[in-house]
Amino acid sequence: MALLEAVSLEHVPASHSVHVALFRNVSNAGFLQSQLLARNPDFEYAFIDATTIVSRFHVLSATYKALSVLLDGKLRSPNVHAETVIALSVSNNISEAYRRYGISPEVQDMIVVKVLFPTDERPHPPTAEQVWQHLSESVQGTAVPFTDEEISKTTDWLKVNKYYKLNGAPSLNAIKDQTRKLKESEMLIVSAMALRGV
Repeated sequence: MALLEAVSLEHVPASHSVHVALFRNVSNAGFLQSQLLARNPDFEYAFIDATTIVSRFHVLSATYKALSVLLDGKLRSPNVHAETVIALSVSNNISEAYRRYGISPEVQDMIVVKVLFPTDERPHPPTAEQVWQHLSESVQGTAVPFTDEEISKTTDWLKVNKYYKLNGAPSLNAIKDQTRKLKESEMLIVSAMALRGV
């Protein structure tokens, strides 16, 4: 179960746990999307198109923002998982966020985020083991570690540059060191996400 990573986020109540997995070569994204559209509660996850992600920090920033919205009681979407996908966007257009950062039948690489917490309807949320069992049975793909190295293998920089408007950042073009360029890109992306709606 090590491929479903439990992630600790500061300032998040202990009652709320975050779990993340990365899948490559997924062959049933259309089925998974249909379960989301049908609002099947068994498939309440943030399914994210991994080609639009540059790092762990990128995903965890969106997850933290979604959790903050949940804890403040200000969700604009059906649940914290949908809010995580929306939090990746730099625009307030919810359908655009789903289209760009969520999954479609063509998606082959995806990041899955699951936030577990008690609710009135479900005072005892599923365990991480139960979540992993459901994911491993439902996602037809290869689970790989949720690391920056694995994420970098899936990133589509043409999409990222377009969605986050990085083509207009001439300072990035001047950076020759690829590690530094990635960190600068990551900071610009996360800053743009944070400023959305301000």
